[in-house]
Amino acid sequence: MSAVVVFIIFVVCLVIAIPVSIALGIASVLPGAFDPSFTASGQFVIRSMLGGLDSFPLLAVPMFVLSGILMARGGISRKLFDVFAYFFGKRRAGMPCAVIVTCLFYGAISGSAPATVAAVGSMTIPILVNLGYEKEFSTAIVAVAGGLGVIIPPSIPFIMYGMASGESVSDLFLAGIIPGLLISGLLMVYAWLYCRKNGEDREKIAEVVGELHKKGLAAVLKESFWAILSPVIILGCIYTGLTSPTEAAVISVFYALIVSLLIYKSIKVKELWSIFVEAVRTYGPIMFILAASVAFSRVLTLMQVPQLVSAWILTHFTSKIVLLLVINVFLLIVGMVMDTTPAILILTPILLPIVEAAGMNGIHFGIMMIFNLCIGTITPPVGTTLFVGVKVGKTRIEQVISPLLYYFGAIFIVLMLVSYIPALSLWLPGLLGYV
Repeated sequence: MSAVVVFIIFVVCLVIAIPVSIALGIASVLPGAFDPSFTASGQFVIRSMLGGLDSFPLLAVPMFVLSGILMARGGISRKLFDVFAYFFGKRRAGMPCAVIVTCLFYGAISGSAPATVAAVGSMTIPILVNLGYEKEFSTAIVAVAGGLGVIIPPSIPFIMYGMASGESVSDLFLAGIIPGLLISGLLMVYAWLYCRKNGEDREKIAEVVGELHKKGLAAVLKESFWAILSPVIILGCIYTGLTSPTEAAVISVFYALIVSLLIYKSIKVKELWSIFVEAVRTYGPIMFILAASVAFSRVLTLMQVPQLVSAWILTHFTSKIVLLLVINVFLLIVGMVMDTTPAILILTPILLPIVEAAGMNGIHFGIMMIFNLCIGTITPPVGTTLFVGVKVGKTRIEQVISPLLYYFGAIFIVLMLVSYIPALSLWLPGLLGYV
């Protein structure tokens, strides 16, 4: 059975709404089922699935999922928002910018785009709507900022790419900082232009921000201190060499527990069981997708798909500029129809040798790849993060598409800069001597 037939069957399974994990499993088993001489038998696929989950860096994923849920239940997102609303609120587009920065910080804490959108969106979208901003505009802000905010470390997609490519997760975390700040800055610029054009209800905003100012800066910072300290502790442990990203993820869980239970007292002990159950329900499907993705990628390797694709692309696209543009378009399309995790695990072994042959650094490619796939989370038909945003914003996708188009303009600019200027990704790791 040819690789083309396997991919066609996989796509057909997705089109007819078969779950991604099952579709990957079917596509993995078929070559061995139709060709008994093929190395990848059913037993090989099962061993690959189990072996793919036996990974120390992978343990960081359920830990970050759990810490994200703990922080959401503990109201940490609200405390972060109050700090940024205090500083930005009085300025034009100050409240939307406060939402963007909150998504940035919460994404760095949770490592998960859907968790960020759910936690921040459920709290900030009603606030923005009450202040007079359009619901569609408010929902679009949270969906885009939450979806792309995970480029700021720590990030679950970076962990996945590190596992698939063999690149250092710590290096990837460092490389994501400048692109993440860049996209956040451009999103704020668009929010400012939008508010300048459409106006704001300054009286309502002044009333809300005024209440924060009545508390005083000291009181606001005191209430939010432990929430702001979280990313400092997590990233500090990683970059000082005290812990690995996986160990830092475990620290984030215990930190969230201590802060929520003992300091903020926003979570009761009896609520922990339901939180753990929610974490398992969230990570369980991810685990099956991971296992099936690893098996599928190994089957493709045995079928020599990476070599065939690499040879074809390098033969037809000799210019590095054109090559990167083609790969960007391909990844954008993939991101629209496939979840980020399986896309990373399947495509990294195929595309990484191609870009390395063209002289591209693996860390730089990882940032570009994840950037593209994160864009896919806010674009239909899959659009996981977009669906979460629409759900918490209580609106419809078709109503949110219009404001999203303007955000895509800013996103595309940053994507091109990240793709063609390696220093944006590699300068910080190079400065610290990692690359």
